[in-house]
Amino acid sequence: MSREILALVEALASEKNVEPDVVFEALEVALGIAAKKKADREHMNLEVRINRDTGEYRTVRKWLIVEDLDYTYPELEKTIEQIQEEIPGIDINVGDYFEEDIPNEAFGRQAAQTAKQIILQRIRDAEREQILNAFLATREDIVVGTVKRVERHGIVVELAPKLDALIPRDQMLPRENYRGGDKIRALFLRVEEFNGGRKQILLSRTSGEFLRKLFEQEVPEIADGLLDIREVARDPGQRAKIAVKSNDQRIDPQGTCIGVRGSRVNAVSNELSGERIDVVLWSDDTADFVINALSPAQVSRIVIDEEKNAVDVIVTEDQLALAIGRGGQNVRLAAELTGLQLNIMTVQEAEQRSEEEAAALRELFTSQLGADETVAQALVDAEFTSIEEVAFVPMSDLTDIEEIDDELAETLRAKARDVLLQTELAAEEKLNSVADDLRELEGVDDDMLRDLVDANITNREDLAELSIDELIEITGVSHEEAEQVIMAARAHWFAQDAE
Repeated sequence: MSREILALVEALASEKNVEPDVVFEALEVALGIAAKKKADREHMNLEVRINRDTGEYRTVRKWLIVEDLDYTYPELEKTIEQIQEEIPGIDINVGDYFEEDIPNEAFGRQAAQTAKQIILQRIRDAEREQILNAFLATREDIVVGTVKRVERHGIVVELAPKLDALIPRDQMLPRENYRGGDKIRALFLRVEEFNGGRKQILLSRTSGEFLRKLFEQEVPEIADGLLDIREVARDPGQRAKIAVKSNDQRIDPQGTCIGVRGSRVNAVSNELSGERIDVVLWSDDTADFVINALSPAQVSRIVIDEEKNAVDVIVTEDQLALAIGRGGQNVRLAAELTGLQLNIMTVQEAEQRSEEEAAALRELFTSQLGADETVAQALVDAEFTSIEEVAFVPMSDLTDIEEIDDELAETLRAKARDVLLQTELAAEEKLNSVADDLRELEGVDDDMLRDLVDANITNREDLAELSIDELIEITGVSHEEAEQVIMAARAHWFAQDAE
């Protein structure tokens, strides 16, 4: 039998082009399964071990050493005492395995067939692993394959003999129709391992990186480092925007990517089922980049709010629909491209909002500082936007305003500081009134506590009645943090229900 095993291993390893050890391991598993079936030992922990040099094999029964035998697994477990009764003086610990040889079984035709099936399956798995590793070692970012079949969950693509990949349904372009035998290009996404250790190559045709790589293939200047694609935004199958930047002043990045009569951008668009692609000029100046990203709409002016990472984009009435795009597509892609929140408004809407903000500031300065309408308007015209600014700007910033002399400037500064002090005292007093059950609640820090107090949430019960979205709106914390705090606030509800 030992010679037969060595001959079988050598023949299968040579025929299937795998390492002999792969065949040995498969044969050990097969013989172990056959041994259990032959001797009615399904519940035993058996292993068959083959000597790689001689071909001799032995069958081993393994016992898990436990502290107390509860007879849940009497055919798998033994205590240290039981083992020491059998072999006095043996050094073994709980959690170790004790092994004992049992007689090898003579395997019949059925056992041999089982062994053969397992060996062949192991060899096929090893072949696939080798083919996959060879592919991964030489693969390109964009791979070309043949559609093998279209299934409910995606397209199975043959990349090479015995090597398939999958384009999941959510990585396919809308309204794409492929049939068996069609050539297809896609981006290598990743290798995913499923239950049982089976590995699957996943591809994508919707990724922004796929669009980037297609342009790199069509535009040799990108590979030469003469220009870069800095950002990509896609609505797969419908529209996309790419932001390009030249590293050579002699090269027009937009014209280079578009090509003569649109040849380059059209080649990419045709590969993506006619997806419309806007090539825009990248800029490190936020204003210029936003204006370019909203192309083809013409922007009148923009207002940048760096704290909120937002930009108000003002356009004329006839440019509004173009700036927003069908279903908000143009502004959505521009926002994704720039990484900013873009608020589109007409000139009239901007003027109206500006007037409302000015009116609110005039009311603030008249009510809080006791300024008359003329002085309040002068502060607004000088671009003062808060009581803090009036309180702490240099005196010259106030006295430079025509309507404000030195005496009035001192009065306004003193009044502003007094208002801030009173506001701070009121906030501290309100903060001191917070119930201990809220102050000591897990996850509620000082910043969150101040935000809650400003929203008149002063005890645990008030907090527990909030939704997660409401807490996020009040405090600006993440969804996970808000969920943890809300659940902590409601913990006493569940304790009462349990009782």
